[in-house]
Amino acid sequence: MKGLVRENGFEAVIGLLVVAVAAWFILFAWNRTGGGLDDSFEVKALFPAADGVSVGTDVRVAGLKVGSVAAQRLDPQSYQAEVTLALNDHLKIPSDSSAAITAEGLLGGTYIALLPGGSATPLKNGDVIVDTQGSVDMMGLIGSFINRSGDGAARPAAKGLGTLDEPAAR
Repeated sequence: MKGLVRENGFEAVIGLLVVAVAAWFILFAWNRTGGGLDDSFEVKALFPAADGVSVGTDVRVAGLKVGSVAAQRLDPQSYQAEVTLALNDHLKIPSDSSAAITAEGLLGGTYIALLPGGSATPLKNGDVIVDTQGSVDMMGLIGSFINRSGDGAARPAAKGLGTLDEPAAR
């Protein structure tokens, strides 16, 4: 047995080093993504649509991360998405704040933006944010832009050319 350890000692040390680095990386990722938020409190928000939001999605105020999505489920009474937000306990976010699901850009990720209100009382554990805005259906917007649906009244037809619905004047 001693001969085996002596022959493979270098490989054993390298293997131990790989395991240690992997454990450090997992711990780093857990803390960096908010998985280890011990000093947080949870609030709920009801959204009409929560496309692009999943557990771990960032919650931001003024573009800075202040928490993450802890859970989500369908509310059986209102059929809205009930999203549980784990927020940093050190922040005193006003109780009349609003929440909106926002995208970083056309190809960017989705996050929940909290817009602080003016109330003197802060949100506390178990509160519900009532003023919410769900996610925007980007495919629906692009489709309506391509099909130019709904803008026929806003754009007058050129004189004598007519529209798609009526023939041109002769």
